[in-house]
Amino acid sequence: MSPFELAAPGSIAEALALLSDEGARPLSGGTALMLMMKAGVLRPARLVSLRNLGLARIEANGSLRIGAMTTLRALEKSEVVRKGWPVVTRMLRTLSNVRVRNVATVGGALAHADPHMDLPPVLAALGAQVALEGKGGRRVLPVEDLYAGYLETTLRPGELITHVEVPALGKRRAAYLKCTTRSADDWPAVGVAVVLGDDTRIFVSAATDRPMRVADERALADLKIEGDLHGSAEYKRHLLKVYLRRAIDEARNASH
Repeated sequence: MSPFELAAPGSIAEALALLSDEGARPLSGGTALMLMMKAGVLRPARLVSLRNLGLARIEANGSLRIGAMTTLRALEKSEVVRKGWPVVTRMLRTLSNVRVRNVATVGGALAHADPHMDLPPVLAALGAQVALEGKGGRRVLPVEDLYAGYLETTLRPGELITHVEVPALGKRRAAYLKCTTRSADDWPAVGVAVVLGDDTRIFVSAATDRPMRVADERALADLKIEGDLHGSAEYKRHLLKVYLRRAIDEARNASH
């Protein structure tokens, strides 16, 4: 691993200033970043820790606001989330393992843009929006618009995710199912998030290069499916059909 400077700013403004230098990268949980640095994929000259920016809060006032530095474990254990958005709690229980969830953050999981992540399709199906802060000011995007492709986001240089806003689930019913080819907490071969209501929202992931919205099973035929170590494109296309039906059935029978 190449040597680097570690900065720990105390405000968002200070963090943005530090990130404006070439070679600077934000550091949240670091679970993916450190692996990429050890592999030599990334060689930042400076890491800017986001730990002291006050972005680790979970607040509910109709909608749910999740700070970008909230750990996945804190989100999983939140009673507010379990009561109001139980699909998020259920999804997190099989997202990697508890050691990773204790460290990995919501903002980091979104910004990493790995299409195998479980969190983005669930938040996208729920209609969540992500708040971004940069030198050009603040902007808000639907979660699905954060992604441009495999490991690619629409984040501007030096821009940070500050929080995610999730609308109330209300009378809608939600489910998330994934198929793993090894252990239950492994990266999925396919993932399907379904939220049923007046505006039914269905997102698929892992089989595509980013979370993709589909109208129904027929729309799966138009998707470009990505084969990988978890399965061929043909295998994943079959899995998507099966898991979409199962996820819709599970959502219909969900208690909330």
